[in-house]
Amino acid sequence: MLQVAFIKDNKEKVLAGLKKRNFIKLELIDEIISLDESRKKIQYDLDSQLSEINKISKEIGSLMKTGKKEEAEQAKSQTASLKESSKKLQQKLAENEEKLKRSLYEIPNIPNELVPPGTGEADNLEVFKHSTNENAISDALPHWELAKKYDLIDFELGVKITGAGFPVYKGKGARLQRSLYQYFLDRNSEAGYTEIIPPFVVNEASGYGTGQLPDKEGQMYYVNEDNLYLIPTSEVPVTNIYRDELLNADQLPIKLTAYSPCFRREAGSYGKEVRGLNRLHQFEKVEIVRIEKPEDSYRALDEMVEHVKSLLESLQLSYRILRLCGGDLGFASAITYDFEVWSAAQKRWLEVSSVSNFETFQSNRLKLRYRAEGKNQFCHTLNGSSLALPRVLAALLENHQTETGINIPEVLVPYTGFKSIN
Repeated sequence: MLQVAFIKDNKEKVLAGLKKRNFIKLELIDEIISLDESRKKIQYDLDSQLSEINKISKEIGSLMKTGKKEEAEQAKSQTASLKESSKKLQQKLAENEEKLKRSLYEIPNIPNELVPPGTGEADNLEVFKHSTNENAISDALPHWELAKKYDLIDFELGVKITGAGFPVYKGKGARLQRSLYQYFLDRNSEAGYTEIIPPFVVNEASGYGTGQLPDKEGQMYYVNEDNLYLIPTSEVPVTNIYRDELLNADQLPIKLTAYSPCFRREAGSYGKEVRGLNRLHQFEKVEIVRIEKPEDSYRALDEMVEHVKSLLESLQLSYRILRLCGGDLGFASAITYDFEVWSAAQKRWLEVSSVSNFETFQSNRLKLRYRAEGKNQFCHTLNGSSLALPRVLAALLENHQTETGINIPEVLVPYTGFKSIN
């Protein structure tokens, strides 16, 4: 969430950033400034009345001591009137602050200056590409056919048990899936990230804290009876560990990693774009989260990008990195790098990771600060997928298939216990 002071002091910058995102409700900026001015006036009037009530209350005691009962009764009547007026002002202030908060919740983060303009994924900027054709074959089968051929994943069984988008992994398919998140967690731990096993459902405050609410409310599975949400990513519970925390400067940076199932409603179109593992309602993902001092966060972002690159290269996958344009940027992000792997059978790129710097957007919502040199400052928060399993698994099956089976990357063999699927 943007701070009101930042919006007022940088109105033109904020408007330019929102235009880069193609955000259309620009009138909210003037509304927020107006609401803040009204809030200040109401607060001033309320403080004045409360001060007057306190002053008169002290006078009543003196009047009673000196026997001036009539004047004391008049003062009491005046106090009662002021108290009634102050209650109305308190209610008006609360309504104003709630409206201001709701308006602020609708404003996305301001893009970093490196974010290119654009309206959608076609305008994203490719900044890096790594290609390997070691195992490419001309007539590669798509992963859903490979999954059926080798009895790795049963999509129809998932439909029977739950519905579309909830596959059942079997045998070596389940073992390969498990080996991937174990490998990712081990690599993240080696890179200095502390492993966390968070809850897989969160309360409303957590959803608002990291920016999923109200922006993606319709995309999250909601448990009505308990007012809880199934997590769309472990970023939500892990980052919320530090909600309402004041850290010491020497506690930073904080580096955390977590595996979790993720749940997203993602009502989308049907067809080849969403076949197999391409788009699921339940999937597994390993996440990395960092909490940094502002001056260190972009160096941390570069480190995270390099870390994800090393994971994909160790799996011998062709991939590219895109810097997302303003129109494709996530609501809370100031800058995002998407990683996409090449699908040998589908002949297209599949997103497997987003690495983002949110700057102070989340920490302002979370009230996550650190103390340095006697001052409290908002932290910068960052997160990245390392990695999202469904499409990584799809790419492994498709890109490592041979005429006789599917080869397992060497780094995974100690986890799978087998070198090939055939």
